[in-house]
Amino acid sequence: MSLPEQLLLSELLRRRVRCDQGLDHGVGVAPWMHPPVHRLLGWFSKPSALGDRREVWRLNQLCGLAELELFVRGDAAATEIATMDRLPTLIEATLLGQDGEPLGQIADAAVDLSSGQILHYLVSRSDPRLPGTSRWRLAPARINDQQPGTVFTSLAGLDDLPLAKASVRQEFLRRSRRWREQMQEETSRWRDQVQNAGDRFEERLEGWLEEPPWDEREPDLDRQARSQEAWDDWTETDEPQPRRHQDDPWV
Repeated sequence: MSLPEQLLLSELLRRRVRCDQGLDHGVGVAPWMHPPVHRLLGWFSKPSALGDRREVWRLNQLCGLAELELFVRGDAAATEIATMDRLPTLIEATLLGQDGEPLGQIADAAVDLSSGQILHYLVSRSDPRLPGTSRWRLAPARINDQQPGTVFTSLAGLDDLPLAKASVRQEFLRRSRRWREQMQEETSRWRDQVQNAGDRFEERLEGWLEEPPWDEREPDLDRQARSQEAWDDWTETDEPQPRRHQDDPWV
Protein backbone atom coordinates (compact mmCIF):
# COMPACT_ATOMS: atom_id res chain seq x y z
CA MET A 1 0.00 0.00 0.00
CA SER A 2 1.58 3.25 -1.17
CA LEU A 3 1.97 6.31 1.03
CA PRO A 4 1.58 9.95 0.02
CA GLU A 5 4.71 12.07 -0.16
CA GLN A 6 3.51 14.36 2.63
CA LEU A 7 0.79 14.37 5.24
CA LEU A 8 -0.58 16.68 7.88
CA LEU A 9 0.22 15.67 11.43
CA SER A 10 -3.45 16.01 12.39
CA GLU A 11 -4.39 13.45 9.72
CA LEU A 12 -1.80 11.06 11.12
CA LEU A 13 -3.02 11.39 14.70
CA ARG A 14 -6.73 11.06 14.03
CA ARG A 15 -6.39 7.53 12.61
CA ARG A 16 -6.35 4.33 14.64
CA VAL A 17 -3.13 2.28 14.58
CA ARG A 18 -3.35 -1.31 13.35
CA CYS A 19 -0.28 -3.56 13.29
CA ASP A 20 0.58 -6.30 10.81
CA GLN A 21 -1.01 -8.83 13.18
CA GLY A 22 -4.35 -7.06 12.88
CA LEU A 23 -4.39 -5.72 16.44
CA ASP A 24 -5.87 -2.31 17.22
CA HIS A 25 -3.44 -0.13 19.18
CA GLY A 26 -5.72 2.84 19.59
CA VAL A 27 -5.80 6.30 18.08
CA GLY A 28 -2.82 8.66 17.89
CA VAL A 29 -2.67 11.22 20.67
CA ALA A 30 0.61 13.17 20.34
CA PRO A 31 3.61 13.65 18.05
CA TRP A 32 7.17 12.61 18.80
CA MET A 33 9.29 15.49 17.52
CA HIS A 34 12.79 16.89 17.54
CA PRO A 35 12.04 20.65 17.42
CA PRO A 36 15.62 21.99 16.97
CA VAL A 37 15.79 20.49 13.47
CA HIS A 38 12.01 20.56 12.80
CA ARG A 39 11.66 16.85 12.31
CA LEU A 40 8.91 14.37 13.20
CA LEU A 41 10.36 11.14 14.61
CA GLY A 42 7.09 9.31 15.26
CA TRP A 43 3.90 9.48 17.29
CA PHE A 44 2.17 8.11 20.39
CA SER A 45 -0.99 6.04 20.48
CA LYS A 46 -3.33 5.25 23.34
CA PRO A 47 -4.15 1.52 23.27
CA SER A 48 -6.73 1.68 26.06
CA ALA A 49 -9.20 4.26 27.28
CA LEU A 50 -8.11 3.46 30.84
CA GLY A 51 -4.59 3.75 32.27
CA ASP A 52 -1.53 5.87 31.55
CA ARG A 53 0.13 3.45 29.15
CA ARG A 54 1.19 4.84 25.77
CA GLU A 55 2.83 3.22 22.79
CA VAL A 56 5.51 4.93 20.69
CA TRP A 57 5.75 4.31 16.94
CA ARG A 58 8.60 5.41 14.69
CA LEU A 59 7.66 7.18 11.51
CA ASN A 60 9.46 4.59 9.37
CA GLN A 61 7.13 1.90 10.77
CA LEU A 62 4.23 3.43 8.88
CA CYS A 63 3.41 1.33 5.82
CA GLY A 64 -0.15 2.16 4.82
CA LEU A 65 -3.07 4.54 5.22
CA ALA A 66 -6.82 4.05 5.11
CA GLU A 67 -9.65 6.48 5.70
CA LEU A 68 -9.83 5.84 9.45
CA GLU A 69 -6.81 3.59 10.05
CA LEU A 70 -3.09 3.50 9.48
CA PHE A 71 -1.03 0.34 9.25
CA VAL A 72 2.36 -0.23 10.84
CA ARG A 73 4.95 -2.96 10.82
CA GLY A 74 6.83 -4.23 13.86
CA ASP A 75 6.20 -3.61 17.54
CA ALA A 76 5.76 -0.41 19.49
CA ALA A 77 7.78 0.77 22.48
CA ALA A 78 5.72 1.10 25.65
CA THR A 79 5.98 4.24 27.75
CA GLU A 80 4.00 6.28 30.29
CA ILE A 81 2.03 9.46 29.84
CA ALA A 82 4.44 11.35 32.11
CA THR A 83 7.33 10.52 29.77
CA MET A 84 5.32 11.61 26.75
CA ASP A 85 4.47 14.95 28.38
CA ARG A 86 8.14 15.71 29.02
CA LEU A 87 9.15 15.39 25.37
CA PRO A 88 9.48 18.76 23.57
CA THR A 89 7.05 19.72 20.82
CA LEU A 90 6.04 22.88 18.99
CA ILE A 91 2.44 21.83 18.54
CA GLU A 92 0.14 24.12 20.58
CA ALA A 93 3.05 26.52 21.17
CA THR A 94 2.28 30.26 21.25
CA LEU A 95 3.58 32.23 18.28
CA LEU A 96 5.05 35.64 19.17
CA GLY A 97 5.61 38.49 16.73
CA GLN A 98 8.34 41.11 16.45
CA ASP A 99 6.90 43.17 19.31
CA GLY A 100 6.57 40.14 21.60
CA GLU A 101 2.78 40.05 21.32
CA PRO A 102 1.02 36.69 20.71
CA LEU A 103 -0.09 36.25 17.12
CA GLY A 104 -1.58 32.78 17.29
CA GLN A 105 -0.91 29.16 18.10
CA ILE A 106 0.84 26.42 16.15
CA ALA A 107 -1.93 23.98 15.37
CA ASP A 108 -0.54 21.55 12.81
CA ALA A 109 2.42 20.65 10.62
CA ALA A 110 2.96 19.30 7.11
CA VAL A 111 5.43 16.39 7.18
CA ASP A 112 7.49 14.70 4.49
CA LEU A 113 6.80 11.03 5.25
CA SER A 114 10.00 9.74 3.67
CA SER A 115 12.34 11.83 5.86
CA GLY A 116 10.13 13.13 8.66
CA GLN A 117 11.12 16.71 7.81
CA ILE A 118 8.52 19.31 8.73
CA LEU A 119 7.89 21.34 5.58
CA HIS A 120 5.85 24.04 7.31
CA TYR A 121 3.71 24.63 10.36
CA LEU A 122 0.10 25.74 10.34
CA VAL A 123 -0.79 28.61 12.66
CA SER A 124 -4.23 29.37 14.03
CA ARG A 125 -5.25 32.80 15.27
CA SER A 126 -7.84 31.42 17.71
CA ASP A 127 -8.29 28.09 19.45
CA PRO A 128 -7.24 25.44 16.88
CA ARG A 129 -9.77 23.00 18.30
CA LEU A 130 -12.60 25.16 16.97
CA PRO A 131 -13.87 23.84 13.63
CA GLY A 132 -13.45 26.03 10.59
CA THR A 133 -10.66 28.24 11.94
CA SER A 134 -8.15 29.74 9.52
CA ARG A 135 -4.63 28.41 9.07
CA TRP A 136 -1.52 30.35 8.03
CA ARG A 137 1.58 28.60 6.68
CA LEU A 138 4.74 29.19 8.74
CA ALA A 139 8.02 28.01 7.24
CA PRO A 140 10.68 26.82 9.75
CA ALA A 141 13.03 29.47 8.36
CA ARG A 142 10.73 32.21 9.73
CA ILE A 143 11.31 30.99 13.30
CA ASN A 144 14.03 32.95 15.12
CA ASP A 145 14.02 31.08 18.42
CA GLN A 146 11.96 28.57 20.34
CA GLN A 147 11.39 27.59 23.92
CA PRO A 148 9.00 25.07 25.48
CA GLY A 149 5.54 26.37 24.58
CA THR A 150 6.78 29.52 22.80
CA VAL A 151 8.00 30.32 19.28
CA PHE A 152 9.65 33.66 18.43
CA THR A 153 9.43 35.30 14.99
CA SER A 154 9.93 38.70 13.35
CA LEU A 155 6.41 38.80 11.95
CA ALA A 156 4.35 41.96 12.25
CA GLY A 157 1.16 39.91 11.97
CA LEU A 158 -0.30 36.73 10.54
CA ASP A 159 -1.07 38.57 7.31
CA ASP A 160 2.68 38.39 6.59
CA LEU A 161 2.21 34.63 6.13
CA PRO A 162 0.48 32.88 3.22
CA LEU A 163 -3.04 31.73 4.01
CA ALA A 164 -3.35 27.95 3.78
CA LYS A 165 -6.96 27.55 4.85
CA ALA A 166 -9.58 30.26 5.20
CA SER A 167 -12.40 30.17 7.72
CA VAL A 168 -15.89 31.30 6.79
CA ARG A 169 -15.21 34.74 8.29
CA GLN A 170 -11.80 35.03 6.65
CA GLU A 171 -13.22 33.94 3.29
CA PHE A 172 -15.99 36.52 3.62
CA LEU A 173 -13.42 39.23 4.36
CA ARG A 174 -11.32 38.18 1.37
CA ARG A 175 -14.32 38.23 -0.97
CA SER A 176 -15.51 41.56 0.43
CA ARG A 177 -12.07 43.03 -0.15
CA ARG A 178 -12.03 41.65 -3.72
CA TRP A 179 -15.53 43.01 -4.44
CA ARG A 180 -14.53 46.41 -3.07
CA GLU A 181 -11.45 46.49 -5.29
CA GLN A 182 -13.54 45.52 -8.32
CA MET A 183 -16.08 48.23 -7.55
CA GLN A 184 -13.29 50.80 -7.24
CA GLU A 185 -11.90 49.70 -10.62
CA GLU A 186 -15.34 49.90 -12.25
CA THR A 187 -15.99 53.33 -10.69
CA SER A 188 -12.61 54.61 -11.87
CA ARG A 189 -13.22 53.26 -15.39
CA TRP A 190 -16.68 54.87 -15.51
CA ARG A 191 -15.26 58.17 -14.22
CA ASP A 192 -12.60 58.12 -16.97
CA GLN A 193 -15.23 57.47 -19.63
CA VAL A 194 -17.38 60.36 -18.40
CA GLN A 195 -14.31 62.63 -18.29
CA ASN A 196 -13.32 61.68 -21.85
CA ALA A 197 -16.86 62.28 -23.11
CA GLY A 198 -16.93 65.68 -21.37
CA ASP A 199 -13.58 66.65 -22.89
CA ARG A 200 -14.78 65.76 -26.40
CA PHE A 201 -17.99 67.73 -25.94
CA GLU A 202 -16.06 70.74 -24.64
CA GLU A 203 -13.72 70.64 -27.63
CA ARG A 204 -16.65 70.53 -30.06
CA LEU A 205 -18.44 73.35 -28.23
CA GLU A 206 -15.35 75.57 -28.29
CA GLY A 207 -14.90 74.92 -32.01
CA TRP A 208 -18.54 75.82 -32.73
CA LEU A 209 -18.30 79.06 -30.75
CA GLU A 210 -15.14 80.12 -32.58
CA GLU A 211 -16.80 79.89 -36.04
CA PRO A 212 -18.31 83.31 -37.15
CA PRO A 213 -22.02 82.84 -37.88
CA TRP A 214 -22.14 85.61 -40.46
CA ASP A 215 -19.95 83.71 -42.91
CA GLU A 216 -22.73 81.28 -43.50
CA ARG A 217 -25.42 84.04 -43.88
CA GLU A 218 -23.60 86.15 -46.58
CA PRO A 219 -24.96 84.19 -49.57
CA ASP A 220 -28.54 84.69 -48.35
CA LEU A 221 -28.01 88.47 -47.97
CA ASP A 222 -26.62 88.70 -51.51
CA ARG A 223 -29.64 86.90 -52.92
CA GLN A 224 -32.01 89.23 -51.08
CA ALA A 225 -30.13 92.35 -52.35
CA ARG A 226 -30.30 91.14 -55.96
CA SER A 227 -34.03 90.45 -55.64
CA GLN A 228 -34.66 93.99 -54.31
CA GLU A 229 -32.70 95.53 -57.20
CA ALA A 230 -34.76 93.55 -59.68
CA TRP A 231 -38.02 94.90 -58.25
CA ASP A 232 -36.68 98.45 -58.31
CA ASP A 233 -35.88 98.26 -62.04
CA TRP A 234 -39.30 96.89 -62.96
CA THR A 235 -41.38 99.11 -65.41
CA GLU A 236 -44.78 98.83 -67.00
CA THR A 237 -43.25 98.15 -70.39
CA ASP A 238 -41.76 95.09 -68.91
CA GLU A 239 -45.24 93.76 -68.13
CA PRO A 240 -46.27 91.13 -70.69
CA GLN A 241 -49.23 92.09 -72.97
CA PRO A 242 -52.22 89.81 -73.16
CA ARG A 243 -52.44 87.71 -76.29
CA ARG A 244 -55.52 88.24 -78.46
CA HIS A 245 -57.10 85.78 -80.88
CA GLN A 246 -57.25 86.76 -84.58
CA ASP A 247 -61.02 86.17 -84.75
CA ASP A 248 -61.69 88.58 -81.91
CA PRO A 249 -64.08 91.33 -83.26
CA TRP A 250 -62.57 93.85 -80.95
CA VAL A 251 -59.20 93.65 -82.56
